[in-house]
Amino acid sequence: MTKLIYPELSYKIVGILFDVHNSLGGGHQEKYYANAISILLKRKNINFREQLKVPLIFKNEKIGNYFLDFLIEDIIVLEIKSGERFTKKDINQVYAYLKSSSLQLGIIANFTKGGVRCKRILNIR
Repeated sequence: MTKLIYPELSYKIVGILFDVHNSLGGGHQEKYYANAISILLKRKNINFREQLKVPLIFKNEKIGNYFLDFLIEDIIVLEIKSGERFTKKDINQVYAYLKSSSLQLGIIANFTKGGVRCKRILNIR
């Protein structure tokens, strides 16, 4: 059996995601889900930063920036999507964020018409 990374915080985040979907339903733009998530994170006193710029470094040279939807408690990346399924591109995007920021855990939240789907992405060093 493998040990979950940050289980308590992960469960709180997922609970917030379900609360947002239960209140708003499906079919909205990502920015509206992000705004609602932000409100609930504040209400639950969970520290976070939005649209955080993370540099992409190649051979000690900055070659660009990534923008994380959320960095929660400085340990979990949360990426918001709106659509019916996760794509390989979505998963690769979060994995690239984790590698660039040297973080271990990312969560993709995909808000669909039928519910919210969450996927944990790990960066095992």
